Amino acid sequence: MERSSRQGGRSALIASYLPRVLAGVGVAVLTAAAVLSPSDARAAASQDWSPFVLVSGLILVGLVAENDGLFAAAGQQLARASTNGGVLFLGATLMIGTVTAVLNLDTSVAFLTPVLVYTARNRGGGEAPLLYGCLLLSNAGSLFLPGSNLTNLIVLGHVRLSGAAFLSHMWAPALAALAVTALVVAGLEHRALRTTTDELPAPERATLGLGLLSIAVVTLLVLTLRSPALPVAIVGVVAVGVRVVSGREQMRHVSEVLGIPLLVGLFGVAVALGTLGRVWSGPSTLLSHLDLWGTAGLAAATSVLVNNLPAASLLAARTPHHPFALLIGLNLGPNLFVSGSLAWLLWLRSARAAGARPSIARAVRLGVVAVPMSMVAAVGVLIATGGH
Repeated sequence: MERSSRQGGRSALIASYLPRVLAGVGVAVLTAAAVLSPSDARAAASQDWSPFVLVSGLILVGLVAENDGLFAAAGQQLARASTNGGVLFLGATLMIGTVTAVLNLDTSVAFLTPVLVYTARNRGGGEAPLLYGCLLLSNAGSLFLPGSNLTNLIVLGHVRLSGAAFLSHMWAPALAALAVTALVVAGLEHRALRTTTDELPAPERATLGLGLLSIAVVTLLVLTLRSPALPVAIVGVVAVGVRVVSGREQMRHVSEVLGIPLLVGLFGVAVALGTLGRVWSGPSTLLSHLDLWGTAGLAAATSVLVNNLPAASLLAARTPHHPFALLIGLNLGPNLFVSGSLAWLLWLRSARAAGARPSIARAVRLGVVAVPMSMVAAVGVLIATGGH
C-alpha cells in the first residue's frame, strides 16, 4: 500500500508540474528558433499549427459530449451488457478504439479514463485492465484517421490525403495494432478480468442533443476535408459557447480540459525541432537509408526521447520516404514511457480525478511488452496490404 501511495504521489507531481515547465521550455525554444532562422521557423509553424487547432476542437466536442452524459451512459450500458470481465474488456476496447478514431486519443484518455474506472468499480472487479488499457489502447488506436493523432496531421502535411484516403491505407495496420495491444493488456492483467456480478446500478440516461450532433459533424468533416482543422475548431468553439452561455459550463473548466500550457509547450518544441529539421539534413538523410522497419523503430525511439509531436515535426520536416511506417512508430512508441505523448499526462490527470492511483511503472511494464509486438503486427500488415 505504501509503495502504491509513493507511485501515486510521483504521478501526481508529474501531472501537476510538468505542464508549466513544458510551457516555459516551449516558449523559450520557439523564440530561439524564430530568431535564429525566421523562414524555417515560419515553415515549421505552418506545418504544425493545424494539428493543434484540430485537437483543440476535438477536445471541446468531447467536453460537450461528456456533459451530455454520452460517455458515462456508454460505459454503464457496456457494464450491464457484459457477462464477465473478458466481455467487458472487449467492449471497452471497441469503445476506446472508436472514440480515439473519431475524437482523437487525447479526448479518449481525458474523458473515457474516469468512465472506465467507475465502470470497473461498479462491477466489483479490478480496475487495472480498463485503467491501463485506456492509455495503451488510445495510443494504439490513433492510426485510423488523420485527426486521431496530431502526429498524423504533421506527417500528412507532405502527403495531402483526405480522411477517407488515409483510412483506406491505415485501417488494417491500425486494427492489428489495436488488437495486439488489447491481447497484451488482457493477458498480463487477466486475473482482474475474472470477475462477474449480477448487481449493477440503473443506467444513466444520456442527452441525445448537441454533443451527439457535434460528433456527427466533426466526423463528416474529418472524413471529407483535406484540411478540417478550422471547421472542426469552429464546431467545438460554438458547441462549448452554447454551453457556457446557457450556464452549463464554466470557462475555467474549459481551459483546464484543454490543457493550454501543455499545448503551448508542445507547439513551441515542435516548431523548434521542425526548424532544426529544415536547417539540418541529418534526420532526413538517416530516414532515407532506412526501410519500413527501421523507420518505425527510429520514430518510436525519438518519440520517447522528445515526445511524439516534436518528433513528428523533426522527422517530417522534409518529405519522409515511408510516412505510414513513420506514423506507426510515432503513434505506438509512446506506450513505452510517459515522455512519449500528451495522452500520458491527460491520462494521469483524469485517473487521479477519478480517485485512481495510476502507476507509471506498471503502465511502462505493459508498454514494453505491447509496443514491439504491436509495431511488428502493424508494419507487417502495412507491407502485406501494400499500404506503404
